[in-house]
Amino acid sequence: MAKLYFHYSTMNAGKSTLLLQASYNYRERGMQTLLLTAALDNRGGEGVIASRIGISEPATGFTPETDLFALVTTLGRDSACIFVDEAQFLTSDQVWQLARVADDLGQPVMCYGLRVDFQGNLFPGSAALLALADDMREVRTICFCGRKATMVVRHDDKGRVLHHGAQVQIGGNETYVSLCRRHWREAMKMSEE
Repeated sequence: MAKLYFHYSTMNAGKSTLLLQASYNYRERGMQTLLLTAALDNRGGEGVIASRIGISEPATGFTPETDLFALVTTLGRDSACIFVDEAQFLTSDQVWQLARVADDLGQPVMCYGLRVDFQGNLFPGSAALLALADDMREVRTICFCGRKATMVVRHDDKGRVLHHGAQVQIGGNETYVSLCRRHWREAMKMSEE
């Protein structure tokens, strides 16, 4: 029975690297995969899943309007596994569509994405995946103190921690820093009330 998986973490944990490695393992064994990524994240190029360690693969971009069930039945029907990078940008409807891929088409769907934004709030796609995924796996990274990082702060161009702003701002190490909850609270100057 195929499952819907959610591999989640904070920034710079290696989610895209793990996705590319898992896809490679399928292809090495002669099986096709379908790689999907959010069209709005084009840091590695349009329609590319890129890891910060330098590996990348072409992917099909999706927007909030994309019907992912229809896309998989058209482009990925012969795929042994469907891989979705930047899954936090999925809509709730798209998560349900991916659940149908696993349930009705019998194809495993591996989603990789952020759990929370820089303000500590769930992304809509992540919330839906936390509710619907058959299997959830945390991809761990560490805070500068050595503890597990579960949160992220956003910096402006002068290195100041931002407390407000749009939930989505595409960026990497120049914009975001992963922290443990304690150091995130300190960076966000949250009081002990």
